[in-house]
Amino acid sequence: MSGRAALWLLLMASLLTTAPAAAVAAGPSAASRPTAARPPASPPDRAPSCDPRRASPRPARVDGEAVRRIRERGHLVAGVDLNSYLWASLDPGSQQPVGFDVDLVRAIARDILGPKATVRFVSMPPSQRIPRLQARQVDVIVRTMSITCERLADVAFSSVYFETGHRLLVGEGSGIEGFDAKLKGRRVCLSKGSSASALLSSSGTGAVAVETASHLDCLVELQQGSVEAVLTHATLAAGLVAQDPTLRLVGPRLDTSLYGVAMNKDDTDLVRRVNAILEDYREGGARSPWMVSYDRWLAPTLGAQPQGPPKAEYAD
Repeated sequence: MSGRAALWLLLMASLLTTAPAAAVAAGPSAASRPTAARPPASPPDRAPSCDPRRASPRPARVDGEAVRRIRERGHLVAGVDLNSYLWASLDPGSQQPVGFDVDLVRAIARDILGPKATVRFVSMPPSQRIPRLQARQVDVIVRTMSITCERLADVAFSSVYFETGHRLLVGEGSGIEGFDAKLKGRRVCLSKGSSASALLSSSGTGAVAVETASHLDCLVELQQGSVEAVLTHATLAAGLVAQDPTLRLVGPRLDTSLYGVAMNKDDTDLVRRVNAILEDYREGGARSPWMVSYDRWLAPTLGAQPQGPPKAEYAD
């Protein structure tokens, strides 16, 4: 068995282990399906006067229906992606979720439920995020989820907690050097339901999109030679490179993606509460909880972040 195959089996084995305070729930794995890149369909209705940076209400610590529901239950239910190394994955020793997104989830839980708060983590692919929020199967989703005008028609978001963008990830010896016409006819992997799909469809590169359940599945496709590149956020790609140093990022960042905590559209009190928590999470300069988490998980691969977290802006 090759080293890469062994790494994959080890990762899958860790995800099948249930941690005492974590529940891992994922939909069935879909087979990779190549689809020719085509012009995007007409977008769904957008939120009025949409500005992803200023789409969230001002912070307030109020105990409305959503906050009371969490307290009565006694734990927070959070949607994450336990396949995202550095952002959310199971620690090999404790089998507990760890990472940048996990730190933020625990901060939200402590603020609402107190210092001994417990969290039920639910792992899910991108395509399940919005349906599970709408069905109230989770309270919050902290899953490297971009705030977009289309998504704002279906769910609510907190203020921006991280800024990134898409880049191409390729394997050792690849002749691909950027997001251009040389991709014509080449198979590019992306997560089904991710914002990468619209970007590739509208690119005019002529690339062939191969959809998988998650970016970790794309890693396997790339390692096996089934695809020639992966299109994903630079932040997620950094985690893949950390797992397989033979991979490299090529070309510049292609766009700007703004991560927010997603919640049910009707849970306005929870949205305001999370924004208040994020205000505290950003405060403190180099010693802020945001910076401490960034330095621990992301700085080794993404580099220092002297400017700190993105500044919060609000709709009202």
